[in-house]
Parts: sequence; structure tokens; C-alpha cells
Amino acid sequence: MMTNKVVLVTGGTGSFGNYIVHRLLKETNVKEIRILSRDEKKQYDMKIHYKNDTRLKFFIGDIRDYDRVDEIMEGVDIVYQAAALKHVSVCEMSPYEAVKTNIIGVENVISAALKHKVEKLICISTDKAVKPVNVMGMTKAIQERLVISANQAPENKGTVCSVVRYGNVLLSRGSVIPYFRKLLSDGETITITDEKMTRFLLTLNDAIDLVLFATKNAVGGEIFVKKAPSVYITDIAKVICLEAGKKFEYRVIGKIPGEKLNEILITEEELQRTEDMGEFFTIHPYWKQDKCKFTDITEEYSSGNNILTDIYQIQKLIQEADRMAKEVHVEKGEFSKI
Repeated sequence: MMTNKVVLVTGGTGSFGNYIVHRLLKETNVKEIRILSRDEKKQYDMKIHYKNDTRLKFFIGDIRDYDRVDEIMEGVDIVYQAAALKHVSVCEMSPYEAVKTNIIGVENVISAALKHKVEKLICISTDKAVKPVNVMGMTKAIQERLVISANQAPENKGTVCSVVRYGNVLLSRGSVIPYFRKLLSDGETITITDEKMTRFLLTLNDAIDLVLFATKNAVGGEIFVKKAPSVYITDIAKVICLEAGKKFEYRVIGKIPGEKLNEILITEEELQRTEDMGEFFTIHPYWKQDKCKFTDITEEYSSGNNILTDIYQIQKLIQEADRMAKEVHVEKGEFSKI
């Protein structure tokens, strides 16, 4: 699938970019991987980490700049669109900045990909794009629609455009595990916004498995979802206290603006278009709904259902994420938030 291909990863110095680079270099005969991002320091660190591998090419730029995206898209076979403003609180404070990156920037990537007749464009989305209640989720929801509709654009001469949608990735920057660990190391009490809050959890390996599955199976317009366990935030706190040898205690501070109690990966509107593919779900595009009337799942795929409460299993998930973190380039011990 990847043999002799030229791959472009936008936002490529983040956690997703680092790990897909790690997997592609390790497992495939990819010809070239282009990294487009804004941070020269992260690019330098990444170049050193991968020992100046000649298959890696680094480009400073921003997806908000169409001319730069257009320039770098020349000769690309596969695009992974991961560039985004992703922190909920930042997007709430600066909503139009989120629009400029997550909507206008993504449209730039789509337009350039169609112009250069890229084979496949896979866009990274989030559970927050489903029934969104915050700016980040709203812009990501529009991003999904832009990517899916690009399959029917008159200027599309064969580019396959699809979306992957997943929940929280363990150890991502800004996520609860590094945050809880930092609080405990500083001798502070863990803070929780709501005791009933649940979240889907994936390792970076899970996230990349989903993206590679999408790359292989996309024919245009699909949204791909990885099956994932969900947990109570309080149980994550319990595991982090156990590993630190600290007494399990926390302080409830209330939800932040735009924060959901539970996250959703598949809505009731998408159910009949959703096909169970084993470890994954494929949500087929709306224009195939007359041919796609599945009964594989009968209720929304929400983190509030089928919650994992086995502390040992949650601990194993976190330990596996820690193990993977040692394999890839890490900025200050934490991944950039996906």
C-alpha cells in the first residue's frame, strides 16, 4: 500500500505525525515523508530523533497559506491532514483562529490535493466533532463535511477523501494522565471537573492502526471509527494515584466551558450507515444511505455506555501507552495533543 509512495503529513511534528512517521519508516517501503508544520524547533528535534533519515523532508509552513500548501503538494500520493487547533479552551477563547486553521486551512489542503490529483486524503477528526458543544468540535464537524463533500466536487479527478474519528489518546499533551501525574509530583490534590465524566481511551498504536485501516479501505466519503474502551475519569485518577503510591483523593472543580460529560463517536443519524468491520466501524457517506441499511449497532456509540471499570485493565492500557512513548520522539516528555 505504501511502497514507493510520497506521503505528506500536515501538523507532522505533533504526536500523530511522530508516530505515523515511526510506523511508516519501520514497517513500509515508503519513498518519502513530507512534514509540514510551523515549529522549526520541533522539526529540528524530530530530524535528530530519526537520525537524519533521508526519506524525511521538512517544510516550514501553515495550512492557512494556500500557496505554501500547493507548493508542497506537488508529487504527493497520500495526505494525512492532522494540522489543527485542538485545545478546547484555546478555541473557546479565540474562535476565529480555530476557524482559520480547522476550516479554511483544511479547505486549502483539500483544494491542493484535488489540484495535484493526490490518490488519498485522510483527515484526522475527533469525537468532539459529534454533536459538538464547543468551538473546537464545531470547526472539526465542518472539517468532516468539507472532506466528505470533496469526493463529489467537479474538480475531483479521482482523489479519495475520507475521515478518521477517534477519542482521547493516552498521554497526549493537555490530557488527564500527564496532568494528574504533574499534580501528584508537585504534592497537589488531583482535580476533576465532574465525577460522572467518561472518555474513550486509545493508545497511539490504536490511532495509527485506524488511520492505516482507512488508508487501505477508503473508497471515498467514509468516516472510520476504532472501537475503544471508555472509562470514568475518576478511575484514571485512581490508577495514577496507585502508580505514584499516593492516597486516592481528588477535588471536584466543575466542568470547563464547552466540556461534555460523555463523548460520542457515532450518532443515531449515522447508525443505519454504520458497518461493523471487526475492530473498526465504517460510516458510509449519506449518498449511499439507500444501499447501506445496516443493523450492526442499534444505539449511539457513546463513552457513557459499556464503561470499563476494571482498574487492572485500565492500568495495563496506561502502561502500554507509556511503553509506546519511549519509541517515538517526545517533546518535553509529553505528546502534543491530538
